[in-house]
Amino acid sequence: MSNYIELTVEVQPREQGSDVLIAQLSELGYESFVESSSGFLAYILQDTFDEGSVKAMFEEYSSIFQVHYFTKIIPQQNWNKEWESNFQPIDIEGKCFIHAPFHEPKNDYQFNIVIEPKMSFGTGHHDTTQLMISNLMNLDVSKKSLLDMGCGTGILAILASKLGANPILAIDIDEWSFQNTIENLEKNKITNVSTLQGDASLLHLRKFDIILANINKNLLLRDLKFYCHSLESNGHLLISGFFITDAEELTLKATSLGLHFINSSISNDWAVLHFAL
Repeated sequence: MSNYIELTVEVQPREQGSDVLIAQLSELGYESFVESSSGFLAYILQDTFDEGSVKAMFEEYSSIFQVHYFTKIIPQQNWNKEWESNFQPIDIEGKCFIHAPFHEPKNDYQFNIVIEPKMSFGTGHHDTTQLMISNLMNLDVSKKSLLDMGCGTGILAILASKLGANPILAIDIDEWSFQNTIENLEKNKITNVSTLQGDASLLHLRKFDIILANINKNLLLRDLKFYCHSLESNGHLLISGFFITDAEELTLKATSLGLHFINSSISNDWAVLHFAL
């Protein structure tokens, strides 16, 4: 059985640096990430660990972020214990409790969501995910068709189902995200969510009352036209995955396509924008 490498990364500024570096490390084969007070932890099989690639990637961003890192070997038999000790459940507004299978659910919450914590994206720890969850809980989605674009772990689709949305489609271009969404739908006993692997081109001739897209600025700017065409009359669009400094550019693009700005929310320089058609 193979051992794992735990890569501890300390980065400043933490929020922006962690988001960018986690995305880069995932492309290098890192399987799991856990946020920390000074950065994050990243995990990869020892057999595929290449310190040269890591060092080169950090050097590439040295003019933007201050980065320090160190590694340690985790024996395979201790992997689950190490992972569980780092992954903490999440409370959102006292209404939504997001936890891993090894945590006990809390029955005094309106919504309990089980997420298999294999990566940080979409587990609920990131500000953008929490912003989307908060906004979704304040939106009337009952009996309305909904799209979770860039679904990650499927957490937004799962919550939408619990809120009464139906039918629901979850799409992600990444194979891991597509498979993990299916796994998490099963863990939460959600049966009214369909899943597809691909990009916004899959939206051709599809219509939704509500579209959620927590991706990144560049993809949002590219695909806003698809979301606009796929919204039903009086439909709502929630987008996140970008810094508040990008909100004006995205708002201008959205309004040029005929969308109307409703409101915005901010958390640690990350933003969510709410539009309606």
